[in-house]
Amino acid sequence: MYFIVTPAKNEEENLPSTIRSIERQTIKPILWVIVDDGSTDSTPQIIESAKKKHEWIHSIHLNESARDLTIHCASVYKIGLDSGIKYCEGNKMEYEYIATVDADINLENTYFENLIKEFEKNPNLGIASGETWSIVGDRVMPAKQRENLPSGGHRLWRKKCFEETGGFLLTHSWDSVLNVKAALRGWKVKRFEEYKAIQRRMTSSAEGLWKGWRIRGESAYYLDFHPLYVVARAIRYLFEKPYYIGLAYLVGYVNSYINRKEKSDDEEIRNYYRYTRPQEIKKFYLNRFKKLFIKL
Repeated sequence: MYFIVTPAKNEEENLPSTIRSIERQTIKPILWVIVDDGSTDSTPQIIESAKKKHEWIHSIHLNESARDLTIHCASVYKIGLDSGIKYCEGNKMEYEYIATVDADINLENTYFENLIKEFEKNPNLGIASGETWSIVGDRVMPAKQRENLPSGGHRLWRKKCFEETGGFLLTHSWDSVLNVKAALRGWKVKRFEEYKAIQRRMTSSAEGLWKGWRIRGESAYYLDFHPLYVVARAIRYLFEKPYYIGLAYLVGYVNSYINRKEKSDDEEIRNYYRYTRPQEIKKFYLNRFKKLFIKL
């Protein structure tokens, strides 16, 4: 019914628990492609051990390279997804959904069963995920994203939506871009907070939060976010722990602006983030203000 792709680079501490959480799914995937992105720890051995236990686990091993959370990361996902699609077609394996699961994610046993039920209830649902919870010290905390922002680290696509939005695109912030592509084509995209996915480190922290959030700022420039929108987001981030992430985000954007780095050549996406998204935010806060005024 669905297949999964997981990229993994030096994930010996996290991948075993991710494997266990997929093994325990009440609806198991017909195929799971794990892409080893040139790991130098015991990640390859962990993958091989899992393959011996389950014939539905396959792997791809790439040459060693530096960890890259931008377009290289997207290319690793794409290699896995293209391979999964080709394998299913070549072996006449039918699937209705496509999933991506990061190598540091633990899912509830009924995670994919619950999401599939949501797709069955709503034929317009194109992309969905549960809520992301992060392990921070001795606490597990929710990410508290907007409900129309499915996570890239544990999402499920309807196959038709995936195909209509051009498949997997090589871009910065691929998860956000594909959410936008789907919404612009009339698909519903949703994050269901009642279904939990626990990531064993904070989002964008694989190489430290400063670098992760600086890359987010670089991605904002690449997608052509309006400068005022970027400043507003940076100020908001300054009030979130750790408080320096807002500065890191702004540094990434400004550095890209000064050096006139490459921007996306996708006019649809650039127009959305440059013009449409600021208007959506303006409308959102005006509606909140009106509701507050009515209550008063």
